[in-house]
Amino acid sequence: MSATEIQALLRFLSADAKVPLATAMTKVKDLQKANLDSPEKLAKAKVGVIQHIFGEEKLAKYILTAARRVAKKRAAGDIDSGPSPKKKRRDGSLVSEETTTPAEIEESLALPTCADGDDELSRAVLFTNRAPLALAFVLTLLKHSMPEQPLSSRLSLAQGYIGVTSKARALYLGIDSGKSAEEEGFGEGQPSVTITGKEVKVLRRWGYEWRENEEGADQHGQGTQKEGRSLKTETDEADVNADSQENEQPPLWALDLEALKKSNTIGSTPALGQSRQGTSNLPIHTPQSARSYLLKAFDTAPSAEAEGMKKPSAAAKAAEKGRNLGKLLRALDLLYESWAATLTVEELDKRTWGWYVKVRPAVADGAAGWGGKNTLKLADVLALRREP
Repeated sequence: MSATEIQALLRFLSADAKVPLATAMTKVKDLQKANLDSPEKLAKAKVGVIQHIFGEEKLAKYILTAARRVAKKRAAGDIDSGPSPKKKRRDGSLVSEETTTPAEIEESLALPTCADGDDELSRAVLFTNRAPLALAFVLTLLKHSMPEQPLSSRLSLAQGYIGVTSKARALYLGIDSGKSAEEEGFGEGQPSVTITGKEVKVLRRWGYEWRENEEGADQHGQGTQKEGRSLKTETDEADVNADSQENEQPPLWALDLEALKKSNTIGSTPALGQSRQGTSNLPIHTPQSARSYLLKAFDTAPSAEAEGMKKPSAAAKAAEKGRNLGKLLRALDLLYESWAATLTVEELDKRTWGWYVKVRPAVADGAAGWGGKNTLKLADVLALRREP
């Protein structure tokens, strides 16, 4: 099987069948052995054969349905089965679709950067809602509190934190009812990390070697000298022993327990076993969705000068939002860097929520303010920095 064929298979599994890319990469050899290395071949397979490889009947049925759909479209000439080498990100840069190595995956997730100084940043006024701002704060925090984690993991963990806090807030406001997935026992026994006081259940990404070398150039904030936080495990003694032999924790995914509850992908028993083989198909908060959410979230605050002017194209608006995100992340970097030399990881963690509350957009109280948008002044973020 050629590299191009492997890449095409991975694109089908991750994009069409919605299998997490990290999981899909572990199944390629099994699919090759079963002669199921293309959507056309999968479309003709029995669901039991696919289930034997992926270990989940519902997932196997979803893959089979996706394979039949893709195979039918290709037969009708609606889909080009060849590889598409390049596509544009929302920020306008090019990224290869053939991102099969961990290093390439991490590169594809790069976020917009900004070199603006204080004066330019201070003049920036954005228009957004609260959740993506909290996501940006936590993502920046994780660069210091979990420097051993790749960007893909930090995006997933930050989104996992937002998922936990949003669910709790929705229940408190009466927008949602019942209990959270974790309260009902989903994810019981899984390891977890604590981020600004909230416990986020995680899945270890064994074998994900994302650094190209041991020195590992400072990829997306990896060069900080702060010691990362430890992983709290409940009952997985084998994994605890394995972790104790390593200098740092393996990369992590944040589990999406609410999605697990809705799909019930592990059957009727919410508490799952601790074997590594039994967790590969659990739903996670994907870094791609977190990145996409951030790229779409930060508009420019409306102004009198903009009234009556021609509306920008969708591409121009997307590029503008990308630049705004870069400015926000730059301001947050300056904030955390100003305190990193004097505060411990735990102290940075504790201060993050308070910093966010001080600058978050003002919205109506209670359920009326759910999802509401308002202005965000980057000058307010910069004002939180430690004085020299």
